[in-house]
Amino acid sequence: MTVIPGGQTATRPSGNIRLNALLVRSIAVGALGGLLFGFDTAVIAGTTQQLSLVFSLSAKELGFTVSIALLGTIIGAMFSGIMGDKLGGRESLRVLAGCYIISALGCAFAWSWPSLLIFRFIGGLGIGGSSVLGPVYIAEIAPARWRGLLVGSFQINIVIGILVAYLSNYLIGLAGFGMNEWRWQLGIAAAPAILFLIMLFGIPRSARWLVTQYRIPEARQVLEKLGSDNPQGELDEIVASVHVEDAPHSEALFQRKYWLPIYLAFTVAAFNQLAGINAILYYLNYIFAMAGFNKVSGDLQAVAVGAMNLLATLVGMSLIDKLGRKTLLLIGAVGMTLCLSGVAVIFFSHQHQGLLVWFLVVYIAFFAISQGAVIWVYLSEVFSNRVRSKGQSLGSSTHWIMNFAISLVFPYFAVRFGGGYPFVFFAAMMALMFFVVLFTFPETKGVTLEQMQRKLGIEY
Repeated sequence: MTVIPGGQTATRPSGNIRLNALLVRSIAVGALGGLLFGFDTAVIAGTTQQLSLVFSLSAKELGFTVSIALLGTIIGAMFSGIMGDKLGGRESLRVLAGCYIISALGCAFAWSWPSLLIFRFIGGLGIGGSSVLGPVYIAEIAPARWRGLLVGSFQINIVIGILVAYLSNYLIGLAGFGMNEWRWQLGIAAAPAILFLIMLFGIPRSARWLVTQYRIPEARQVLEKLGSDNPQGELDEIVASVHVEDAPHSEALFQRKYWLPIYLAFTVAAFNQLAGINAILYYLNYIFAMAGFNKVSGDLQAVAVGAMNLLATLVGMSLIDKLGRKTLLLIGAVGMTLCLSGVAVIFFSHQHQGLLVWFLVVYIAFFAISQGAVIWVYLSEVFSNRVRSKGQSLGSSTHWIMNFAISLVFPYFAVRFGGGYPFVFFAAMMALMFFVVLFTFPETKGVTLEQMQRKLGIEY
């Protein structure tokens, strides 16, 4: 039993929520933003060589062309938490779907390099915002015992999007579009973006967001529709955690009581990018070209990397609620350190180039079952209801700022100093991550979001 403001007594929710049709559909739609996220993240890899020719880009200009979208993701991630607090996740995701559509069509019909940069920036706004609000929406409607798996469906859709992007690039490359190939590769994303927007009109608001807006009866109706076995008990605990009756529904994130969640969000997001994952995904064809592979073989090997990413993510999702988030991060840190070291040795020795794809495939497997499976779940779990969107925004912003910095300088440093040095740096960062996670990260599996507040020392 819990005493909530006003002297009322709350019954503990059973947490036994059935996976009814509306819940499954809502999870699927929320996760579809991840597919667009993944597609837009990876599709640029197949266009870098042609864009360099069409717009006569130097290595620095190519890096800026790739990373301009990441400026958009930083801004989208920073401000989407505010938008989510005011509009709710569902309505905010509709705005972000519009960004995806405008970006895809704009890139397809770009008339100059500056126009291409503008539309890629708009797409970045959609990616950054959906990286915050998609997982938050899913976490807020998901049952506690399945939350890791269900929030992880966002990550599954990201890697499906990455694989679809690599496969799409390969197939479009075979279609004979000549120097317009890049337009088709970037523009085809409009189709799933339009579908995403349409489907967002068939899902409910989050009950937790409704409570922060003092719409208590509507929140209870949503819990009932989503299949809660004890909607009143669950509602009472949400009300208690938000302090609806005696406090503002939202508060400042940067307070002493939130220092531990802030540290966890910053750290897990920073190490996600210090693994080198997005630099590798953005420049995968470029990396294979540096190692001596031609465009067609590079495209095919990119598909193999994308397929392993999907397979390993599915494995990670099946383990995240069993082994836990912390254990997966530790396993991944060891595996990625070894694989990245192997890639560095290949570039330094200029031998055994045939092993490059295998080191990258195994690296992707370790990343997918650890960082890839954990990051969006962990960020959605460690903050309280009253600051969850802001906290997710902080973690996602950190992720994208690191992404921008690394992706901007990767081609320059690879050309200037040789391909091996970036991989030495990434390997060292994963070795460091092992000890940071081992000694400072708590386990978050198997508890409700409200119980997580108490576990991290955050009082209602």
